[in-house]
Amino acid sequence: MTEHNAALTYSSYLALDEILGAQKPRSDEHDEMLFIVIHQVYELWFKQLLHEFGRAQQVLSNGETAHALHTLRRALTILKVVVAQIDVLETMTPRQFTSFRERLDASSGFQSAQFREVEAVLGRRDTRVFKHYPPGEQRDRIEAAMNRPSLFDSFLTYLSLHDYDVPSKCLHRDVSAPVEPSKDLQQVLLRVYQDDTGPAQVCERLVDLDEGLQEWRYRHVKMVERVIGHKVGTGGSAGAAYLKTTLFTPMFPDLWEVRSEL
Repeated sequence: MTEHNAALTYSSYLALDEILGAQKPRSDEHDEMLFIVIHQVYELWFKQLLHEFGRAQQVLSNGETAHALHTLRRALTILKVVVAQIDVLETMTPRQFTSFRERLDASSGFQSAQFREVEAVLGRRDTRVFKHYPPGEQRDRIEAAMNRPSLFDSFLTYLSLHDYDVPSKCLHRDVSAPVEPSKDLQQVLLRVYQDDTGPAQVCERLVDLDEGLQEWRYRHVKMVERVIGHKVGTGGSAGAAYLKTTLFTPMFPDLWEVRSEL
């Protein structure tokens, strides 16, 4: 006799019992629930961004313009939603956050392994982040992302497949090192923009993505300053002081440098 599973429902498909049961405030303060939900939603969006970036790298490495543009546009739209959620978090006053902050103990947003992985996929190479992660799965994932080609490396492969003469030192660089601006590569990017075809549009979507990440960093800094001022961050982190050091540092410097020559 064939065994039939119970009918799939909206709740079971989305695992709503697990998701809606995952909010466990450590105080009776009204605003702690908002704080938890917002950060859990952030983590879900970070998971989706990693999923989209994996797809983007795959199609770029295959030279697929249309699919690359679609995936990058989706990732950018998700990033805009992530930034917009700060508006919700900023409805919480400093006093409301202080009312439950001490219950957070050593936990901190600096410990978001998924966001560190997002940064690594986009090209950030900063081993100082490992001080927030003991040996284990989270650290391994970040380290693996720092040691494989970044999104920009996949983009250079894409340009090469479209017959652009990408310098060998850029195409075959040490992917565990940060991307360094290259005048030779910028000359190639000038040609891409002069041709004004699909690859130029891919360049623009990458610039959009880079700008979106910088917007996230700025809004994050101002939100932290608004809620805790210049106090030490949660879990003993440097708070706004550290976050300010990440501002205005592009992930794709060549795509910004070349704009002065267009």
